[in-house]
Amino acid sequence: MSSLALAPALAAGAATAVAAGLMPRWVATLPEPEEPEEGKPPYAVLATGATPYYVGAGAIVGAVLGGTLGWVWPLLFLVPLGALGVALAHLDFRTRLLPKRLVLPAYPVLVVLLLVVGLLDGSIDGLTRAAGGWLAASLLYWCLWRFTRGMGYGDVRMSGLLGLALGYLGWSTLVLGLYAGFVVGVLGWVVLRLARLTHDRHFPFGPFMLVGAVVGIALVAAGWSPLAP
Repeated sequence: MSSLALAPALAAGAATAVAAGLMPRWVATLPEPEEPEEGKPPYAVLATGATPYYVGAGAIVGAVLGGTLGWVWPLLFLVPLGALGVALAHLDFRTRLLPKRLVLPAYPVLVVLLLVVGLLDGSIDGLTRAAGGWLAASLLYWCLWRFTRGMGYGDVRMSGLLGLALGYLGWSTLVLGLYAGFVVGVLGWVVLRLARLTHDRHFPFGPFMLVGAVVGIALVAAGWSPLAP
C-alpha cells in the first residue's frame, strides 16, 4: 500500500468500523421470522457480544476500499454499505437469512447517497450506470432464484444494493464484482463441505456476494479490468 493510499485507508477503515459497531443495536431489534429454520438463534442473541467482531470486520472492509480507491466521493456510500454488509454477512452465515428489515431500508438511503455523490462528482454517467447495475444484478439473481435450486430470495433483494454501488463505480467493477462473488462462493462452498458445515447445495451465499463485491472493487482499482480492450 502506497503512502498516498494510507490516509484514506485509515480514514475509511475507522469510519466503517464505527458504523459497523453500531449495527448490533439494530440487529437486536429485528423481529423474528414467522417460519425460522430449526435451530436459528434469536437476533438478540446474535447481536450480543458481536460488536468487537463487527468493528474488526468493518475496519478491514473500509481499509481495503479506502486503500485501493483513495480519496474519492463514492466512499460516502461505500462506507455505510460496507458496515451494513458486515452485519448481513454475519446474519446470513448464522441463520441463512438476509433480513428484509435491514436490506429494504438501505435502498432509499443508498439512492440518496448516490445522488449526492453524483452531484459532487458531476457524474450523470455514474448514476446511469448505477441504475443499469441495479437492473442487471437484480435480474441475474432473480433468474438464479427462479430457475435454479439453492438461491434464496434474500440474495435477490441484496443483489440490487450491490448492483447500484458497483454500477456507479463502472461497468468493469460491476462485472468483476458480481463474477467474483460466484468464484468466492464456489471456493467457500468447498470449504464448508470439507468442514462439514453444509451437506448440500444450500449454504449462505450472501457473505460471498459481499466479499466478491469488495474483491471486484479492489481489483479494478488496482488496474485489472475485464472489459479493457
